[in-house]
Amino acid sequence: MAQWNQLQQLDTRYLEQLHQLYSDSFPMELRQFLAAWIETQDWAYAASKESHATLVFHNLLGEIDQQYSRFLQESNVLYQHNLRKIKQYLQVCHQAGQSPHHSSVVTEKQQILEHNLQDVRKRVQDLEHKIKVLENLQDDFDFNYKTLKSQGDVQDLNGNSQAATRQKMAQLEQMLTALDQMRRQIVTDLAALLSTMEFVQKTLTDEELADWKRRQQIACIGGPPNICLDRLETWITSLAESQLQTRQQIKKLEELQQKVSYKGDPIVHHRPVLEDRIVELFRTLIKSAFVVERQPCMPMHPDRPLVIKTGVQFTTKVRLLVKFPELNYQLKIKVAIDKDCGDGSALRGSRKFNILGTNTKVMNMEESNNGSLSAEFKHLVSVVKRAINRRRTWASLIVTEELHLITFETEVYHQGLKIDLETSSLPVVVISNICQMPNAWASILWYNMLTNNPKNVNFFTKPPVATWDQVAEILSWQFSSTTKRGLNMEQLATLAEKLLGPGVNYSGCHITWAKFCKENMPGKGFSFWVWLDNIIDLVKKFILSLWNDGYIMGFISKERERALLSQKPPGTFLLRFSESNKEGGITFTWVEKDINGKTQIQSVEPYTKQQLTNMSFADIIISYKIMDATNILVSPLVYLFPDIPKEEAFGKYCCSEPQEPIDPNDPDTFAYLKRKFICVTPTNSGNTSDLFPMSPRTLDSLMHCGTNTESSEQGAAGGLDSITLDMEFGTECAPSPM
Repeated sequence: MAQWNQLQQLDTRYLEQLHQLYSDSFPMELRQFLAAWIETQDWAYAASKESHATLVFHNLLGEIDQQYSRFLQESNVLYQHNLRKIKQYLQVCHQAGQSPHHSSVVTEKQQILEHNLQDVRKRVQDLEHKIKVLENLQDDFDFNYKTLKSQGDVQDLNGNSQAATRQKMAQLEQMLTALDQMRRQIVTDLAALLSTMEFVQKTLTDEELADWKRRQQIACIGGPPNICLDRLETWITSLAESQLQTRQQIKKLEELQQKVSYKGDPIVHHRPVLEDRIVELFRTLIKSAFVVERQPCMPMHPDRPLVIKTGVQFTTKVRLLVKFPELNYQLKIKVAIDKDCGDGSALRGSRKFNILGTNTKVMNMEESNNGSLSAEFKHLVSVVKRAINRRRTWASLIVTEELHLITFETEVYHQGLKIDLETSSLPVVVISNICQMPNAWASILWYNMLTNNPKNVNFFTKPPVATWDQVAEILSWQFSSTTKRGLNMEQLATLAEKLLGPGVNYSGCHITWAKFCKENMPGKGFSFWVWLDNIIDLVKKFILSLWNDGYIMGFISKERERALLSQKPPGTFLLRFSESNKEGGITFTWVEKDINGKTQIQSVEPYTKQQLTNMSFADIIISYKIMDATNILVSPLVYLFPDIPKEEAFGKYCCSEPQEPIDPNDPDTFAYLKRKFICVTPTNSGNTSDLFPMSPRTLDSLMHCGTNTESSEQGAAGGLDSITLDMEFGTECAPSPM
């Protein structure tokens, strides 16, 4: 928030210019509320890459929701109202500003659906008018009939002529014919309207809602962010309102039938069927509209939803996509786990759990800033049931392959109808130790990549194979969802070779679940996924900025590495990940010339998370030295591939230690020499102390970094061990007190 605070200190004339920068599309109060978050975003990158801009936009909506929740707790009605309007405005602007290709496809589909909904509403209103006309016509018929009957009785008593009576009877028959024709027309129109409603409803639930659920699956495993539900809620609410109005119209026909009926009355024959149809349509729509808006997720692991740990709180959110104010605070949601497993049978032999915490909640429109009917569960905890004589049926199914369903139940009472609602989360994996997270997440990836069946808890009893194209996409998502950069084709080709062996075209090649996650890679003591997951963790925690800026090639074969560097001048280097370090490591490889002018490719022993905790990788690269045969320290790293000066690429990431001020008048202070840690590699073997004589004035300490030299990481020189030197710099040093 430092930038925003500084802006508010400007002179009055500049503040006026500042006010002019903000409008309804991005009001100043939003800048104030979200200043801290806004100032941490890379807006330049978002402006240059549409996919990242979309991600930032949805994150912005999430920040608005969080701020709204804070105002809700403070009972700040004004700010709640303003934030709700701001979010709605931003969403409208975003939908209007999509890319031309995407916009044309989506808009055309939306226009057809909205046109059909408008047609339904218009036909409902037309029927409303026709029923009123029918009611008036029936009232006229009823009055004339009763009048004629009364007059006929009088005429019979007086012996008057029947001619006038017969004329009135003929008129009455004409009215009855018109009444019958109108009733038949209304019944026909109602049947056609219900057919249209059924078609629109199938489009909404079987296509639009199903598409949203699939996008939610993809978003859960790192894919593009899912679109919000507001537009879908508007459509479903509109259809539900039309259905309720149509149901009232059918009830009105029943009232008219009870007043006037006759032989062959179409209302008597067709009304029960019409009423059953509209009730069934409405029930089905309401049941489909009950969804899990946000899948179960532990707050400490927001990038890995659907994995929950026993004894640790997780959150989730449900929503009813029918915005009826009369249902506010009327629906009580109950949460359970493994209540229903799709085919009615639980996975035999799997662990059983209970859900504790706040596992019941009433849906209300205050849980979201757009008035949606929702319930957010923030304090749910899974605990293992103490089962006796538990036997595992599926001997090959490990804990992280067990899938469990979290279900949500409630009852709707509306206009005389009782509707039981139930929805469930996507299958979750329940772990008991955080070390199980990598394999659990692999299960979530595999499941949501290969199926859109929301309840297949038996999935891993016989997991299907995936194609390389599918795997490549989710692997890239693991980087792009938590960083600003996914994997390019060359990086993916290297990973394909790790999984499938040497090849040219990997598209369509099959990868089994065991090869991806369970079997060790050839010559290694760990699986492909364990290795890759640790590299992802290394990137996020230690080298994120370097990865985002594209300075790390990361995944590259030895052959490709040699081909790239051998054509470059000495001092050119690149950064790649260790292929044989299970915990994740990164190394740099450079090109140099030997005394005979022959090109050599050298690699340093990889740096691991433990070493990068003590010293940033940028600092290591900037200060890295090799010790030649004459004990002279030289830097072999000059240009980051292809030709970026080392200082230009990494200088901005280097840490400068703060210097304490020295009072020259204080006799108890001494001007110590500054120290700096650098990494040094000796180029010959033997006793290190013989290579570089240590002087107390110039060399404070010498320690080895790492104990194991990985044979697969060795360069042309057979691998280089890294040594860290704690150097002192300066020209003057006050004498130490005795």
